[in-house]
Amino acid sequence: MQRVLFISRIVQSSTGSLRRFHYSKFLLQSTGNRPSVELIKALKQDLIRVLGNDGISNSETICRQHSRDEGVDRNNHVVDLVVWPQSTAECSLIASACYEKKVPMIPFGTGTGLESGVCGVYGGVSVDMSKMDQIVDFNPEDFDVTVQPGVTRKGLNHFLKDHGLWFPVDPGADASLCGMTATSASGTNAVRYGTMRENVLNTEIVLADGRIFCTAGNGRRSKKSSAGFNLTNLFVGSEGSLGFITKTTLKIYGIPEMMVSAVCAFPTVKAAVDVCVQVLQSNIPIARIELMDDVAMEMCNNHNKLDYEVAPTLFLEFHGTEESVKSQAKFAAEIADYNGGSQFRWAYETEERNRLWKARHDIYWTVLQSNPGCRAIVTDVCVPITCLPDLIAQTKSDIQQSGIIGPCLGHVGDGNFHTFLVFNPNKPEEFKKAENLASRMAKRALDLNGTCTGEHGIGIGKMAYLEKEMGPLGIEIMKSIKRTLDPHWLMNPGKIFSSA
Repeated sequence: MQRVLFISRIVQSSTGSLRRFHYSKFLLQSTGNRPSVELIKALKQDLIRVLGNDGISNSETICRQHSRDEGVDRNNHVVDLVVWPQSTAECSLIASACYEKKVPMIPFGTGTGLESGVCGVYGGVSVDMSKMDQIVDFNPEDFDVTVQPGVTRKGLNHFLKDHGLWFPVDPGADASLCGMTATSASGTNAVRYGTMRENVLNTEIVLADGRIFCTAGNGRRSKKSSAGFNLTNLFVGSEGSLGFITKTTLKIYGIPEMMVSAVCAFPTVKAAVDVCVQVLQSNIPIARIELMDDVAMEMCNNHNKLDYEVAPTLFLEFHGTEESVKSQAKFAAEIADYNGGSQFRWAYETEERNRLWKARHDIYWTVLQSNPGCRAIVTDVCVPITCLPDLIAQTKSDIQQSGIIGPCLGHVGDGNFHTFLVFNPNKPEEFKKAENLASRMAKRALDLNGTCTGEHGIGIGKMAYLEKEMGPLGIEIMKSIKRTLDPHWLMNPGKIFSSA
């Protein structure tokens, strides 16, 4: 009863404004300062009244778990509190309380990011959205679904498969769909189905001060609109810097009648990428076309007990009717043969295809387990596809000259590729080499009119390259948008831009 009364005192009034807390005895924290111990203690007591004791923790272990993702731990930035809201209303109350005290807020999904996007640069509150795990609206005839942040990609597809439907955006990790929205994730199927930018119809947002709105209008789910600014795509890729994404409405698709996968090795990386370019130029509607270089293939074989040729290799997949898939596959095989590709190895059965793609998706863990005690800087860039062969060749040469291990792979169908730059954390010189390699790779991509990140986002790791990519005016426009929506710089501060 006490919790209900507390919530009722600070919900939105009829005018839409929020009645905010008054804590005049506490000094407000200015941008860039870590909240004081006293302020965090007071905030914790307020949030306990909203969430209960089970909904909040300041355990050092839990705070550290929520202060890093799968990327390199570049800095020891630990949050002060972790909270678990169970509804949009609770997210709003958390935001309102943090806004009043000027305490930073960092959204947390599944922690599968790669650019330190969830760490607490200025401390604050990590808002773990995993308990908001409902599919709140499902319209199979209209091919759309609305989910909360705790729903993951695999969880949604498990639900959809009984209806003959699926959500194809596949970054590999079983990430939160709202987290994928926040980072504009893509993955292996993007060449055919697009990225999150093309598949998000609407989002529900809790702003820094606790206000709630829907980017395309409340309940709207039309496939297109020319009504005003595209606010939805403003939040897709915002990395938690503008607000909490508490719902996302997604396009979904019918499961193809037939899926066929294939593997083909090539004498050089250039030959493999040339095949990719020619397949796309031939207008073959390929669903996936992935590259793994010889270093990645050797690790993949050893770890997964496979026997693929240790050479630059394309993984391909075709979707459609039986007749169309056979036609697509035949045409692609002819192009591969012309470029010196070895005989295609086909995978028709679901179990066989899943094993093939599991080996591709598990390559990150394969790399780490193949090099015990080591870590890796996982970085990505994206360029116009005709620039990709030269960029990969230059990057591989750079890695070989550095003397460190660095397999290359990627979603070459849309010009996006990755490197895993392995280093021993006990050898600072190796980490420095890996950082320099990643830096040169990003700069080459920018020089080729590409982007410093195709899908990982900026976070902390790529802040240095964003201004070169966007230009000073582009950065200032983005900062002005943030200042409008988050005037105290509380939403995931210290990411994307260095300061206000």
